[in-house]
Amino acid sequence: MPNATIADDDDGIRLDRWFQRHAPEVTFNIVSRWSKTGAVRLDGGKAGPGDRVSVGQALVWPDVLPEPAKPRLVVKVRPPLHPDQIDYMRGQVIHMDAHAVVINKPPGLATQGGTGITTSVDDMLDALQYDADARPRLVHRLDKDTSGVLLLARTARAAAFFSKEFSGREASKTYWGLTIGVPEIRAGTIDAAISKQPGSGGEKMHVDPENGLKAKTRYRVVDKAAARAAWVEFQPFTGRTHQIRVHAAAISHPLVGDGKYGGKDSYLTGGISRKLHLHSRRLVIALPDGGVIDIKAELPTHMAESFAMLGFDMALGDYEEPPPPPPPKKLPRRLSSATSGNRRGERRARGAEPEPVRPPRRK
Repeated sequence: MPNATIADDDDGIRLDRWFQRHAPEVTFNIVSRWSKTGAVRLDGGKAGPGDRVSVGQALVWPDVLPEPAKPRLVVKVRPPLHPDQIDYMRGQVIHMDAHAVVINKPPGLATQGGTGITTSVDDMLDALQYDADARPRLVHRLDKDTSGVLLLARTARAAAFFSKEFSGREASKTYWGLTIGVPEIRAGTIDAAISKQPGSGGEKMHVDPENGLKAKTRYRVVDKAAARAAWVEFQPFTGRTHQIRVHAAAISHPLVGDGKYGGKDSYLTGGISRKLHLHSRRLVIALPDGGVIDIKAELPTHMAESFAMLGFDMALGDYEEPPPPPPPKKLPRRLSSATSGNRRGERRARGAEPEPVRPPRRK
């Protein structure tokens, strides 16, 4: 076994540091493994990587390095779905083609798992495999309490394509929300950067003009119930966490039921549900082989009941702005009277006398 005597220059340093100086192939992890088996020793006693060495001590260690530890493969085994779960998920499907499955995600169902989440869309994607080679893939997400259109890719190629469409802001997303009060400006754009709120553990966002990421949302008031509440259509141009919820609160009209960003003032009395009133109503996105998916999702029960109770005219919801008129045709430039007598391509110098018109010669 190799051995050495601690020299004056190494007095007081850690054992792992000694190996860094004199045997760099012996890493911290190797010293740790040797110390557990007693293979590295100082003056005959066991030694660990953090022990301090002293001048004159005898150090011995194995002459063969241990083989690198093989990484442990963690394979997540998903339990088979209950028939009720399969029926439940398939009951949410509102569109399916060769590239995508689209569901109307219910409120209260998380898109993916996390702390305190026992069941999510991701956990039940096997129910939506149908005749495909693999289960569908998530390419975007909705908050747990937000309902509506959620697109799933059926192939790896489609997943890459849809992900690019979402990240490139090519997909058009429309949300319906119910706000506390009515925005004074009935249509506009909220342009306010967003970042994680310090001290919230990343669970809450806030407007942060200096350090936040750019966030932009267009909105318009569709209908209102006096000054009590408004049905607002939102179109996010960016995809920040909780973007619509933060922006609605930023203009002093938080979403009904959004206690996180509106506090106790985000709830209406008179039988209006205390659940979050935010719904992904429509998605327009291109398909990998050409064509477009243009899909709408019906309101969840609690929002439909709230809208009916407030007397909203549902016929106003899918208003389509008319396309802009075509640009006017360009008319040919008319020649001015000063140059109309000139031959094409000739110019007359500023201030010069016009050339006299000569009579034709007689033959």
